[in-house]
Amino acid sequence: MAPNMGTAKIILLTTATLATAAGCVAAAMVFGGLYNVASTEQHTQIVYSVLERAMRQSVRLRARDIEAPKLDDEARVVRGATVFRDKCVQCHGAPGVAQSDIGKSMQPVPGPLVDAAQRWRPRELYWLTRHGIKMSGMPAWEFHLSDEELWSVVAFIGRLPQLSPQQYSQIVALQAPAAEPDRPSPASAVDVNRGKRALYQYACNACHTIPGVTGSAPNVGPPLAGMAKRPTIAGNLPNSQEDMVRWLRHTREVDPLTAMPELGVSERDARDIAAYLATLD
Repeated sequence: MAPNMGTAKIILLTTATLATAAGCVAAAMVFGGLYNVASTEQHTQIVYSVLERAMRQSVRLRARDIEAPKLDDEARVVRGATVFRDKCVQCHGAPGVAQSDIGKSMQPVPGPLVDAAQRWRPRELYWLTRHGIKMSGMPAWEFHLSDEELWSVVAFIGRLPQLSPQQYSQIVALQAPAAEPDRPSPASAVDVNRGKRALYQYACNACHTIPGVTGSAPNVGPPLAGMAKRPTIAGNLPNSQEDMVRWLRHTREVDPLTAMPELGVSERDARDIAAYLATLD
């Protein structure tokens, strides 16, 4: 029994020593500033590979039950070309078109999408475009593109491998048919949780500290804690949900002197945001 007890003690001591050493290294990386966060330095290959594998598995898991509509409709492809030109090219480039300086300088680099349809299923491309990828620079388009526009850009990405630079230039120059807007929700059917997501998808937390929304505690705009109990909005509007919607959508009209910009908030999104802010008491 004694040798076994001795072996167990050695194993425990070794494990504890390694754990302590790992903790010290982690503390030095975080609190000592040893990890270089500059975009001029790449991740190590092992970090890149681990993050990429985790991302792929995460997308596949969450997209598995999404049903794709018919994607070979020519009008949908042309509509997707317009969305791709306006929203995607600056980071991903296109046949014969380089990425903008923004896309070239990011780490990890947002790669070209000419082969994306060979690496991802349509439902996965839809999920990626709708939800984005945190800590990668890939934005979520859920609050800025309609569902039809999201599927249209997926349809166009499926066509990309077949396009020469000349064909790409021709298709993005076509007049895209208008997309059907998403069916609006009834005015009473607000979604508080969706309103919380909308707050950070419209970058409200860039200027405001908002309960329930993580961030770095900015001091540009006033904190929104206790918003439900305040008598006014921006000092001059009665604090009602209807007036909050008006403020979010027509900020400059309500107060031409405010530093707060208009963010293009839709009616539905404004109602959901107002509903969430009304819970902050």
